[in-house]
Amino acid sequence: MADTDSIRRFLFEDTGIRGNLVHLDASWRAVLDAHPYPKAVRVHLGQSLAAVALLSAIVKFEGSLILQVQGEGPLRTLVAQATSARTIRGVARWEDEVPYGGSLPECCGAGRLVLTIERGDGSPYQGVVPLVGDDIAQALGRYFEASEQIPTRLWLAADGSRAAGLLLQRLPSDADSDDWGRVGLLAATVKPAELLELPAAELLRRLFNEESVRLFDSEPIAFRCGCSRARIEDMLRIMGETEVQSIVTEQGELQVTCEFCNRTYRLDAVDAGQLFAASTRHASPTLRQ
Repeated sequence: MADTDSIRRFLFEDTGIRGNLVHLDASWRAVLDAHPYPKAVRVHLGQSLAAVALLSAIVKFEGSLILQVQGEGPLRTLVAQATSARTIRGVARWEDEVPYGGSLPECCGAGRLVLTIERGDGSPYQGVVPLVGDDIAQALGRYFEASEQIPTRLWLAADGSRAAGLLLQRLPSDADSDDWGRVGLLAATVKPAELLELPAAELLRRLFNEESVRLFDSEPIAFRCGCSRARIEDMLRIMGETEVQSIVTEQGELQVTCEFCNRTYRLDAVDAGQLFAASTRHASPTLRQ
């Protein structure tokens, strides 16, 4: 059985190549529990979550890293987020039937791939490229090529209970091109079942048995949505008192459901009034989740 809910770094000795392996189990199933995703959607969303977890381990940041796929096909949106605290969450939106086994272009149609780093200091970074490639791994490979960043390759897999991924990266000015080509060819022999089922040490031995590879200790990964009553209240204040009160008057209460975890927050007339009160308030018992 593969390492569970963890990311493991590894390094090829005497070369400028590093890598990461990720396995998502309970964290991935928590994402699936929130919505009844079709099988075809699960594959692409699981691969996206494995990818963003891998990328979060090679980018230095304090905050969150968000991978978005936006398309015009039946699979409209994929959103996968990983934080510097090693938490993940994700959501997908689709219309009509998404073809199982279909490539990313067949499922998403024309679209774009967006990578966003949201830092705690409020200075986000965003990169946007056309959606090109048969799957998430290829699309991200094209992203790194287009943005002229460090050469990076990924291999991803997902099913109804587990998502996994392998990442290789060539460090600047350190890796010989022959080493990078050789290691990439070896990694390309990996099968989806091996990514999903083999422990990290066994998988690395299978792929790189003639290479000198140092495997580091695992770091745990967990699902965490991050929604809260306070964040919902902040969002409603931005909407404005007139709109909030109008909804409460018309419907009797206002409901806000988090799209990531499917948790619903409710406000009645008393809660809405207190929300915009100038003085410090205490939430009424009817504000609940």
